[in-house]
Amino acid sequence: MNKPDNQIIFKTSNSNRYMKRKELIKKYLKFFQSKNHKEIPNVSLIPENDPTVLFTTAGMHPLTPYLLGQKHPLGKRLCSVQRCLRTSDIEMVGDEIHHTFFEMLGNWSLGDYWKKEAIELSFEFLTKVLKIPKEKLSVTCFAGDENAKKDEESEKIWKSLGIKKIKFLGKEDNWWGPAGNTGPCGPDTEIFVNGVEIWNDVFMEYEKDIKGNYKTAEQKNIDTGMGIERTLAVLDGLDDNYLTEVWKPIIKKIEKLSGKKYSENKREMRIIADHIKAAVFLLNDGIQPGHKERGYVLKRLIRRAIVYGKKLGLRDFTLKVAKVVIDIYSDYFPKNDKRVWFVNRDTKTFILQEMDREEATFNCRIEEGFKILKNIIIHKKEISPTDAFLLYQSYGFPIELTQEIAKNEGLKINIVKFAKEFEKELKKHQQLSRTASEGRFKSGLADQSEKTTKLHTATHLLLSALRNILKDKNIIQKGSNITPKRLRLDFSFPRKLTNEEIKKVEDLVNKQIKNSLEVIREEMSPAKAKTKGAMGIFDKKYGEKVSVYTIGDFSKEICAGPHVKNTQEIGIFKIIKEESVAAGIRRIKAVVA
Repeated sequence: MNKPDNQIIFKTSNSNRYMKRKELIKKYLKFFQSKNHKEIPNVSLIPENDPTVLFTTAGMHPLTPYLLGQKHPLGKRLCSVQRCLRTSDIEMVGDEIHHTFFEMLGNWSLGDYWKKEAIELSFEFLTKVLKIPKEKLSVTCFAGDENAKKDEESEKIWKSLGIKKIKFLGKEDNWWGPAGNTGPCGPDTEIFVNGVEIWNDVFMEYEKDIKGNYKTAEQKNIDTGMGIERTLAVLDGLDDNYLTEVWKPIIKKIEKLSGKKYSENKREMRIIADHIKAAVFLLNDGIQPGHKERGYVLKRLIRRAIVYGKKLGLRDFTLKVAKVVIDIYSDYFPKNDKRVWFVNRDTKTFILQEMDREEATFNCRIEEGFKILKNIIIHKKEISPTDAFLLYQSYGFPIELTQEIAKNEGLKINIVKFAKEFEKELKKHQQLSRTASEGRFKSGLADQSEKTTKLHTATHLLLSALRNILKDKNIIQKGSNITPKRLRLDFSFPRKLTNEEIKKVEDLVNKQIKNSLEVIREEMSPAKAKTKGAMGIFDKKYGEKVSVYTIGDFSKEICAGPHVKNTQEIGIFKIIKEESVAAGIRRIKAVVA
């Protein structure tokens, strides 16, 4: 394997070798723990207490309430490795650096240390622990605008550390947030090694209000992120992330199954590897292929991998590639791992079965697409860009496949003009998709409004009421989504609720509201919370301390969201819908007034 001249090899006492994922994680967490940071758990890709996003897209998502001022049980200095998933750049997957699923290393200061210590910590880890010569480092800082001043403070700190290559850029490059229209935001300083961005330190020192004004935040936070995949490539002196140890075994498996070389099919193999890895992790967190939201994203990822697999002559391959992903990330897939949402089925078996089932289903769908395409050719004698987009959107046909079939059928196509018109259709669809999902982001980092707080507390009452009325203490929360308009609770239960049961649940919640129960928050260890009867899934999800919210003698639950002080603040509770989400999982939507 060839390496560029500016290679950086991680040095060990034994020899020069490639950096390992687990080794990088261990060194990162150990370093920040030595600086009085507490490690927080690596949580699900399904975010809790944040209705503004479909997935956990950054390490800061589990910290949403604490970035907004709520006290964290583990203190003001935190660190983690967090699995993340982003689909905003899915069309760019296929190059050397973009990924749908990735792992993010991060450290946070919640109103504690500020720019100087944050930058010095980043610098120390890179130069002292990872042994990167400071001469190879360059940084960017915020250039300033009418709303926020130029970040000369960061520049001064970097200069004091001996960094000479410093560049100032505008909001597009060196500013984070807010996540929506309002909320915490601020400048950032990005760190590069030989021109490749490796770390980002965000300084949340402003809050943007509904009128677009920026004011100094009451609590200033540090939020940093370092992507494992890109860091491994930089440390190994590689200009292709897919040649690192977290990707190479997957690529080799695709090469073996297809009989083709990576060097000649890079884009296709990268997309297949990326999408199957992301699908494995979504399935691992209980998401199943479907027609809405997270399920639709999962379905699209698997099907897109299958389409590109067909270009390489692959068939019945997704579960074989998935097995390699599971082997690489063995720490995520312990032996005999069984989950409630899989109806007590082995997790790895579930993942492989779902992957294989979706591939079989989509293969039938593709055959339907071929029939439609042949019909178009017979009757129209031509294929329009609109037809090509229909085949792409509904049946997964990439434009190249449609063009190839047209060529084989002897149809004349102006490839350049055809591609441009197809691109217009695609952009139109992408704009509609963005518009449809804007409501998910309009509340900012996370909505902590009075209405949302009422609904969040009502969700606690709802879960306890379900366990009480249905006489099933094994009912647990499988997900929630709360907006200012309604709450949505997913819970484990094998059947549809009767109208009588729904009415009883609703009445019991309203009874607790009328009883004016006090809501009390306590901090304790997960073990103590369990002995006190608090609801929660007691696995690696929790850290050393948790927040437990007790509502009278009716509900006791581990939680990090916003709550009212007394149930009488909630108002009248009304269930508006009860439905199935997946096998063994029901969903209730409710409102308060």
